[in-house]
Amino acid sequence: MDNSDSFKQAHYILQQIRAEVRKAVVGQKEVISHVLAAFLAGGHVLLEGVPGLGKTLLVLALARTMGAKFSRIQFTPDLMPTDVTGHAMWDQATSQFRIRKGPIFCNLLLADEINRAPAKTQAALLEVMQERQVTIEGDAFKLDPPFITLATQNPVEQEGTYPLPEAQLDRFLLKVLIQYPSIEEEVSIVNTVTHGSVGGMLDVEAVQQIIDLKTALNLQQICAQVTVDRRIMEYAVQLSRATRENIGFSMGAGPRGGIALVRAGRALALLSGRSFVTPDDIRRASLPALRHRVSLSPEFEIEGMSVDQALINVVNSVAPPTQ
Repeated sequence: MDNSDSFKQAHYILQQIRAEVRKAVVGQKEVISHVLAAFLAGGHVLLEGVPGLGKTLLVLALARTMGAKFSRIQFTPDLMPTDVTGHAMWDQATSQFRIRKGPIFCNLLLADEINRAPAKTQAALLEVMQERQVTIEGDAFKLDPPFITLATQNPVEQEGTYPLPEAQLDRFLLKVLIQYPSIEEEVSIVNTVTHGSVGGMLDVEAVQQIIDLKTALNLQQICAQVTVDRRIMEYAVQLSRATRENIGFSMGAGPRGGIALVRAGRALALLSGRSFVTPDDIRRASLPALRHRVSLSPEFEIEGMSVDQALINVVNSVAPPTQ
């Protein structure tokens, strides 16, 4: 199979995966695309939205499409790092310590309300997100690929929360905002959940497995082969650097900003059925790739401007490359 055939096959599989996820998740097309893009790029996602918008359902459905091992950790103020990573425990039968691996040993990890846990527990995720390994009692344990973390946080309720430090935010490839559904979508959600069912359990039974984990890893390899012209790469770097020079930001994006734009741009190109990245792919990735890497200046905050509005102004100020 040549490269063109592999790209076509990958696009066809991704269309199937997206269709299966949408059996469980109503609406949220752009959110699904960005989560799939992060998976293809091998990156982590920070999902921000009020409760009840389908964040857990989305991750469950995605895991089901590829037969991936799924774990969900509810972050709370009393959650300990060992509750995430695992710990050594004494085995009376063998009179030896044995390692009890924590829920972090999975393929898709949902870190629910990550900002509810103190910094020490949040830091337990840093090693695994960056190195794909966990250290327990001095021994390093590699995680089986693929592995991505999808962390959620509520943007409204801030009492009793611990904001993520910039160093940890920078580990997330994308920050995706989940908005309220339209009235038609909300009616469909209410009908789906209440029709002939008792309680409000998350139903992903209709979602079929499309691929196995080996194929999922192959999709990531194909994504890494998507062509990025040097002018496109320079455009991504210019966008990232422009946030440092804009008076609207007190802190701009570092080099990881440009890296995230290119990685996400590759994935979005593949999702669109192309083997090359266009300026539109980079622009489409700009908000989720940069919004968590910048901080608004106090003057702009007082004026009521949002981070996304300021970023849109920056993106519009940088001319894309032309043919």
